[in-house]
Amino acid sequence: MTALVVTGTDTGIGKTVVAAMLTLALDAVYWKPVQSGTADGSDTATVAALTGLGPESFVLERYVLTEPLSPHHSAELDGIEIDPHALTLPAAAADGRLLIVEGAGGLMVPITRRTLYIDVFQRWGVPVVLVARTALGTINHSLLSIEALRRRDVPILGIVFVGDSIPDTERTICEYADVTRLGRLPRLPELNAAALQAAFSAHFHAEDFIGR
Repeated sequence: MTALVVTGTDTGIGKTVVAAMLTLALDAVYWKPVQSGTADGSDTATVAALTGLGPESFVLERYVLTEPLSPHHSAELDGIEIDPHALTLPAAAADGRLLIVEGAGGLMVPITRRTLYIDVFQRWGVPVVLVARTALGTINHSLLSIEALRRRDVPILGIVFVGDSIPDTERTICEYADVTRLGRLPRLPELNAAALQAAFSAHFHAEDFIGR
């Protein structure tokens, strides 16, 4: 395995924090292909700040868009035409490090008026880590996302939950969808490299991400 896609059931659910945790804990390289919204900085900058990793652990964005909107609309406002076929996975690092690719929002986010992010994931064919809240409503969102991935034969490595422990919700999703529970990232009092590394060590197993 040379790459993993980190995507979510929705926007604002902690996907970037999970991607940062995995990049740090797995000694991986992070890539955000399309950045929508720059007023508050970029997700790449956020991951760098959270992990303390240097530039050798990051690949530059392919497209950087001004407004924090769906990429297709943000690109139109910037007068940019996104070419989905230009979104090709960067070559693996010379030392064989894993590439962590973070999507934008959920699976059905449009990149152009004709292409959704899930279409790009389908073309890449690399395993997906689905990030989901534990809050009310997540069963529906998670099962719909998993069904969409399977309809396109996109491989699913498993699901990462974010939030408070709600065992029945996590069990219900995993049993209905027959998907692997990779772990749960709890609410952290601080967000920094030490806290992310400790959370991974306590709640996840590296072999679940790189041992298959």
